[in-house]
Amino acid sequence: MFTPINTSLGAILLFQSSSSLLFHNGSVFGISSLLSGCLLNPNRDNVPIIAGLMSSVLPVYLLAPSLIPNYVAPPYSLASVAVTMGVGFLLGWGTKNGHGCTSGHMLCGISRLSSRSFIATALFFTSALITANFAGIPSCGPDPCYTPVYPSAHELIFMGGAVLLSSITNDLVIPKALKRSHMARVIFSFLAGLEFGLGLFISGMADPLKVLRFFAFLMDISRFDPSLALIMVFGIGPSLVKFCSQKPVQVVEGKIGLIPTLAERWSLPTATVADIDWRFVAGSVTFGIAWGLKGVCPGPAILRAIIQPTWGFVTMSGFVLGNLV
Repeated sequence: MFTPINTSLGAILLFQSSSSLLFHNGSVFGISSLLSGCLLNPNRDNVPIIAGLMSSVLPVYLLAPSLIPNYVAPPYSLASVAVTMGVGFLLGWGTKNGHGCTSGHMLCGISRLSSRSFIATALFFTSALITANFAGIPSCGPDPCYTPVYPSAHELIFMGGAVLLSSITNDLVIPKALKRSHMARVIFSFLAGLEFGLGLFISGMADPLKVLRFFAFLMDISRFDPSLALIMVFGIGPSLVKFCSQKPVQVVEGKIGLIPTLAERWSLPTATVADIDWRFVAGSVTFGIAWGLKGVCPGPAILRAIIQPTWGFVTMSGFVLGNLV
């Protein structure tokens, strides 16, 4: 169902965590590369973020369990295991060769006005849209999926508190409490991952059915849930404004310009449109197919893996295989 308040607040958290990671640590919040790095080459740049993301399950479970999606049962039959691992493989191969997913390209890349990210997003969004509509999108029952529903008072307090606490921490506490150092970046990486995970739960991005229903406007408007459009408004929009107003710069006329709060330099993607090859195109399309089949991308997959370890083991096994091919 359409959740305008939840998704708007969750999108603000996604904006706060990703933009703060950029301006504090100087790096992009690309979940697929962070996840593959954590699994295949763990270091202090990727492990703290993934650990923070995984830790977001705990406050939601303890304080607002109603925000946890009702996932379908994990795979037990041989056929369901094969399908689940296959989707994980497509996620791994697609994000590796497409150099990103919804977080790195759509949330962070578009807000940085990256031409490569605009192209990748167009490719994986289009392939996901077509795949989801041909594979079939579940209905919401007797009411159309665009029917608005609103949070309980308890949920609203939790979500509003998370947004307020995140804003105070990122904008006021971190710049004053932490000095530029490796340990400071590790600490904030964990916090950014925690905030991002909360944003995924609150916005509904962690719910695969909600994602699939966002693609439903092509075939059956009654199954269309417009919630995730608000992520573009309150997630990508503010990131774009902040990036354009505080554009990262290393040196201006021989003098040091804006540099990250906690890092010595920016660690931003340097590839351009000229570097696009067939693997980039095929990878972006493949990731879109996987996203459209099951409504899962790497960030939400990590959260679901904590809640459903059996599903997580099978999916992450496929993800790793996809990265190794």
